[in-house]
Amino acid sequence: MSDRKIGMWLYRNGGGDKIGKKIIKKLQERDIETLDNIYLRNAIAKNGHIIYHGEEHHGEKLDKLDLMFSYNAGEQTQYQMYLYQALNRVIPMINSYDSFALTEDKFHTSFVLRNAGVKTADYKLCHRDDGHELKKIIKKWDKMVYKPTDGWGGVGLTKIENEANLDMLMPFLNQMDLRYFYVEKFIKYDNTDFRVDIVDGKFVSCYGRKATGTDWRTNVTAGGSVFMREANDEIIDVAIKACLATGVDIGGVDIIYDREKEEYIVLEVNGIPAFATPEQEKMGLNFNDKKIDLIVDLIDRKTK
Repeated sequence: MSDRKIGMWLYRNGGGDKIGKKIIKKLQERDIETLDNIYLRNAIAKNGHIIYHGEEHHGEKLDKLDLMFSYNAGEQTQYQMYLYQALNRVIPMINSYDSFALTEDKFHTSFVLRNAGVKTADYKLCHRDDGHELKKIIKKWDKMVYKPTDGWGGVGLTKIENEANLDMLMPFLNQMDLRYFYVEKFIKYDNTDFRVDIVDGKFVSCYGRKATGTDWRTNVTAGGSVFMREANDEIIDVAIKACLATGVDIGGVDIIYDREKEEYIVLEVNGIPAFATPEQEKMGLNFNDKKIDLIVDLIDRKTK
């Protein structure tokens, strides 16, 4: 009989199902029972309890678990995130709701990183009625990138190269009824980045991503490709600091080299960085087992 019980919600595509089985087996060896595939969309909250209504684990009181491990970027719903926040008020979560919500927001992430002394692109957040402020910025910066504060995978990123671009973009943004605009200075870099995986403050792996053709976005979902790449001590140090600043137990930190300032800067911290897919493993990306071991250690420690 296990003395500890956790819930897990891990993505299943791209080899995630096999990763999940490995995690469950290793937790079992430490007498930790796992309720698998706990999708909070299938839960109901009533009178101080969050009760699961899925086919498996039906009627389980999630608020009585020792921990919830939530690791699925593709199937999030507003309801599931709302319950994620509530559940985290009474039990430990990996990642905590606060750190998850922080890393989902580009402005808040940059703001926190800068205050912790971690270098990021220069940025401005301004009210949507502050169009003249954006005009001042484009004159000063030459090129900038408009980013939806809550986008991921490079979706919605728009490069603004001059005032004419800005004039074209403004009516479109106003139509979307956005209350504020977040822009970053466009960094001159070699169209590659470093994706550094950190678990519990420890370095797991590094690989590179490269933009294809004329696109400047390295995100794999935007057509970027993955390649083998080593991280130096400085890059690892920057990634660990970024995870510490944002409070994530597990983080994938995207870092580029700014050719003008000659320094490494953090583009974003991803709170649900993917494991290597079977195709990437064939390429030589072999960090999954190390990452699994560190996650199991982390769950063990947080449930003691």
